[in-house]
Amino acid sequence: MSNEYTKAKFWKCALQVNPSSYIAYRGTDHHMTEEDYNKELLRISKEEDIKILGIADHGNVDGVDAIRILMNEHDIIVFPGFEIASTEKIHFVCLFSEDTTKDQLNRYLGALGLTDPSSGVWPSNLGGNELLTKVEELGGFIYAAHGTNNSGILKQKLGHIWTNQKLNAVQIPSSIEDLKGVEGDFYRKVILNKEPAYIRAKKIAVINAKDIDKPETLKNPTATCLIKMTVPSFESFKLAFQDPESRVRLNSDIEERYYSRIESIKITGGYLDELYISFSEHLNSVIGGRGTGKSTLIECIRYVLDMEPIGKNAIKQFKEIINENIAKDRATIEIVIRSSSLNGKLFTVTRRYGQSPTVKDEIGNISNFSPSDLLADIEIYGQNEISDIAKDKNYQKNLLFNRFHTIEQTNTEADINKILKKLKQNREKLVKALDSVANLEEGKLKLSKLEERIKLFKELGLEDKLKIVPLLEKEKSLSKRINKELDGVKELIDTFEDIFPDSQFLSDFAIKGLPHKDTLNKVKNIFDNLKIDLEKILSELKEKKSFSNDKAKELIEILNKQIEEEEEKLIEIYKKLPSSEGKTGPQLGVEYQALLKEIEKIKPETINLEIRSKIVEGLRNERKSLLDDLSKLRSQYFASFKRTLKKLNKKLDNKLRVIAVSGSNRSEIINFLINNVDGAGERRLAWINNVEDFSPIKLAEKIRKGIDELTETDWGITPSLAAALVKLSESKLLELEEMDLEDNVTIELNVKHSETPFFKEIDRLSTGQKCTAILHLLLLENKDPLIIDQPEDNLDNSFIAERIVKELRKAKIARQFIFATHNANIPVFGDAEWIGVLEAVEDRGYMPEEFQGAIDVPKVRDMAAEILEGGKEAFEQRKIKYKF
Repeated sequence: MSNEYTKAKFWKCALQVNPSSYIAYRGTDHHMTEEDYNKELLRISKEEDIKILGIADHGNVDGVDAIRILMNEHDIIVFPGFEIASTEKIHFVCLFSEDTTKDQLNRYLGALGLTDPSSGVWPSNLGGNELLTKVEELGGFIYAAHGTNNSGILKQKLGHIWTNQKLNAVQIPSSIEDLKGVEGDFYRKVILNKEPAYIRAKKIAVINAKDIDKPETLKNPTATCLIKMTVPSFESFKLAFQDPESRVRLNSDIEERYYSRIESIKITGGYLDELYISFSEHLNSVIGGRGTGKSTLIECIRYVLDMEPIGKNAIKQFKEIINENIAKDRATIEIVIRSSSLNGKLFTVTRRYGQSPTVKDEIGNISNFSPSDLLADIEIYGQNEISDIAKDKNYQKNLLFNRFHTIEQTNTEADINKILKKLKQNREKLVKALDSVANLEEGKLKLSKLEERIKLFKELGLEDKLKIVPLLEKEKSLSKRINKELDGVKELIDTFEDIFPDSQFLSDFAIKGLPHKDTLNKVKNIFDNLKIDLEKILSELKEKKSFSNDKAKELIEILNKQIEEEEEKLIEIYKKLPSSEGKTGPQLGVEYQALLKEIEKIKPETINLEIRSKIVEGLRNERKSLLDDLSKLRSQYFASFKRTLKKLNKKLDNKLRVIAVSGSNRSEIINFLINNVDGAGERRLAWINNVEDFSPIKLAEKIRKGIDELTETDWGITPSLAAALVKLSESKLLELEEMDLEDNVTIELNVKHSETPFFKEIDRLSTGQKCTAILHLLLLENKDPLIIDQPEDNLDNSFIAERIVKELRKAKIARQFIFATHNANIPVFGDAEWIGVLEAVEDRGYMPEEFQGAIDVPKVRDMAAEILEGGKEAFEQRKIKYKF
């Protein structure tokens, strides 16, 4: 079996093709021989990619064999049949299996009571309902032709035939939407099952099947329809009409959908050695008994994509599966991905155990993209991983924020992060500036004390005798400043040299082949000339700096020598000073000199106090503005998120709803205080959750004002806690100001299957209901695949059938799903396009091509029934017990 036939897909079918002789019935001529007509049918069928032709002349089957033989040679299937009218004079097309002979067809015509076998246009002597029954007994397929024409069931308003469940399909001229307003909207309402007198237990399939009187008509989009089958055959074709919602489409129904998918997986070595799967782009179900390798397959996909599960249990299980089934043989996993984010390009990702993944492009070249670049939003959940998410509010919140982010929210979040970064920088500068101000104020206080001590020396009359001392200290200070300024000039020249323009990026090699390389070459010449001029200037600067440096150092040496000479004279002066309070003259002189030296050291710094104070004031104003901007952005973000949730709830259609409450989660603030305030525990901080107008900024303000401010509020802060809070450093208070009260998100599930919803919070649900709630979210809005190992685990079975499967049938049109499952509802009622049956054979998982296909493949159907439902006997037992 070819890989083309291992998954269900839509095949184009022309179900009302007439042989070459039919045109005479219309009174015209196509001017072709039968052979030429048939060859033209073949050519256009191949050109239009038509897989099935239904042959349906009016009561005539003579042209069937010639068409069938030619088409079968080119892998196009023919369903032979005929068009027939009932006693009500409405037209039906009757089709039969591909191997039905012309003789059998003629017998069927007789069985259907054709009133004049020599003239196929004459009606049958059977009414519509009798025809439906008779064709079913003959094993054929019958549909109402020309539904809205004069010979059509809708035009004639034959409700008693329309409501017959044996009528599976009706042909209409174009789309259902095109019937809007026609006949007072009657046709459309009937087809949509909204006209009371025409309500059917099961909605009818709608097809396009234009009467083909000449081959060219096959090109008309309304001449064909699309039927989903694995291996095209009459039995699969009939089965498709048992589930028309999933398996029957008009050409006009098919929209181009752009989403990513895993095209295939190949495993070499390990438990799943030689496994190859070509996945469907829609719903895929891996089934099999326990221990056959379903979980291993899911985890292999996760492993090759280098993804990590959520939660400790899932990580542990993932590692165990990989170690047991992949590591021992150092197996290699290869998957082919079509990436929507990278313009639908194909990539192959390969990973051997113990190595990192390798990504190659369509032509086999190594790509710089990582697996996460190809499928940035793919979701993979192992056994019980969804259950872990359902039990953890943080996981739920992350799921919502990550999956349903809008561009507006992403941009706002980026702006918030920019503000937080600026606030952090502001905090660091402000703390540094405050420390500097504190040090300067300390220095100012020290200076005032030193100046008081100097007054004592003045009272001893030393000021006049030692008036040169402060002057010498001033000169020493200036000498140091001169050296510092010279060093600064050197640094400036070094920096200047580092920023010279480099034209290497415009080299001949770099611009070779560019359309405007002449212009770029001229720019390069400008850069080169600029560099030459700057180098000349730099050379001059270095000479001037060197000359100035040498001259200045000579003079500084002279200055220092002069200061030394003056200080030697001071020693003689100190000897002549009178003693005081037990201190000799030299001792007094040295002490006086030391005081002046300390004053000269501190005085320039204290001049900076006013400047530093202004810097602090500026930083505080900047901070106030940043905090205001941050508050606005956070409000903007929450408002945008609420709008997103409003749209999300609309899509959830009363199955689920998500509610967000701004600033109701204060756990981060509480944890911050617990970690930074002595003796602060959850009980002592419980008041934070009860204060309606609480904010981190307000708390920081109260802490700065002191214990009384904290205890006098109605917040419920005890004196001992207030005393501990005021010990928080300014740095921590600034950090507290930047924090936010997180938004709480509550998920509620509608637990009623009735029209009136009844919502319960996720915390009050059973484990199964919690998982159902999470699955509803996972099935929404994602262009990358959703892969789950046994999604039915912990789920309520009724919710699977009533909710999840219905959602899957809608969602799979625009997204790929890969599920490993034990539950029949998912592959059968979800109508999986690919079902793969895993068996354990000789200690390894085994899934040959014949074990792959949709439910219309007999082998797959029988194995699915055995594995998922316990086999035919179990079906019979249920039939008896439930009285079905």
